[in-house]
Parts: sequence; structure tokens; C-alpha cells
Amino acid sequence: MAKNEIADFGGGCFWGIEEAFRITPGVVKTTVGYEGGIVDSPSYEQVRGHTTGHAETVQVEFNPTLVSYKKLLEVFFENHDPTQVARQGADIGDNYRTVIFSHSIVQHKLAKDKIKELEKSGGYSQPIATQVVPAKTFWKAEEYHQQYLKKRNLALRD
Repeated sequence: MAKNEIADFGGGCFWGIEEAFRITPGVVKTTVGYEGGIVDSPSYEQVRGHTTGHAETVQVEFNPTLVSYKKLLEVFFENHDPTQVARQGADIGDNYRTVIFSHSIVQHKLAKDKIKELEKSGGYSQPIATQVVPAKTFWKAEEYHQQYLKKRNLALRD
């Protein structure tokens, strides 16, 4: 039996991205948190203050025999605007940037290839701004952020 793998994605406010991954078949667990910054164990208040450099991130634990990393990339790109720099809609700041934190050379390459594919598709009027960088320490967000939409009966499904 294949061992579960981890993938980390930042695409604006983590609540919506988390929900999209949470309902994806083959995803075992989602956790929202902060990654890519300079402060250990940051709080939401610190991150939203734009002084830590962290991105709001969803860590996805998945079973690779049930869902591929390529499929997770599709879910990611379908659920945010990858052309916006340091923002998503009305949410502005580096914590809302579009970023993929790769956990392996394979993930890094697949993410870069997906970006090239999207750029060639002509589906976007602006360049893809998504960064692909090696994973760093993932700091779990406060409990009230975990499965935020599901807890408030705003989930896409149970």
C-alpha cells in the first residue's frame, strides 16, 4: 500500500482553497496554516499584519493511489486566480500570494510544467504569478481556522 504524501498550496485566503481540497476524493486530511515566512510559530494577527512573510497555506495529505499530485494541481489552479500578485480579489497582501511549496523534485517539476501548460493555453490574459518554491516549515493555524467553512455550514458537501 502506498504511503500518504503531503502537498502545500497557498492561493489567497485559506478557507476556500481548503474546502476545495477537503472534498477532493483521495485527500485524507487538510490543515490550514502559514508557510514561507521568517517568524517561528506565527499567529494569524502577525501574518495578516504583513510582517512575517508567510502565505496562508493549505497542507494536503493525500493517498497517491487515489488522487495524483497532477489532480491536486488542477484543483489548486481551478480555485483561485493564479495571475494576481500578492492578492486574491479584495484580500491584499503577501500572505494571499499564489504559491506552491514543493516537497520533492517531482512535485517541483510537475508544478512548473502545469504553469507552462496554463500559460500556453491562452486561458489567462495575464502571466501566471504562482511561485514554486521548496517547502519550508508549515505552522498550523489556530483551531478556529481549521475547516472554517464546514464548521459554519458553508461547506460544498459533507
